[in-house]
Amino acid sequence: MYEARGEKHWFIPDGYIPEISSGALVSHESVCVLNCSSEEASVRLTIYFEDRDPLEDIVVVVPPRRTNHIRTNSLLKNGEPIPVGIPYAIEVTSDIPVVVQYSRLDATQAENALMSVMAYPIK
Repeated sequence: MYEARGEKHWFIPDGYIPEISSGALVSHESVCVLNCSSEEASVRLTIYFEDRDPLEDIVVVVPPRRTNHIRTNSLLKNGEPIPVGIPYAIEVTSDIPVVVQYSRLDATQAENALMSVMAYPIK
């Protein structure tokens, strides 16, 4: 039996999907969830905006002892994606403790930039 590690509640305050990419790579972001336990993790994402209601209860499953790199540009709620070119924030909750990291590939110019940070855990 493998023990769950991490926290059940996380925040990522800075999200942004650029409208345009240059070159072969497409700008994107990923919410990387690590589930170290022997149980499946049911992860819920809420996407917050400055000027509109949030997209709530986007459910993603992370199998036991696996990771899931969730591309934010592929998330849908009732067929509605996260809009490009609009700042947003992400709340991540899980039914068991998980570890959450956030990564962004910015390909808006010829010199690509990659940024990765740990999400903010809430105890």
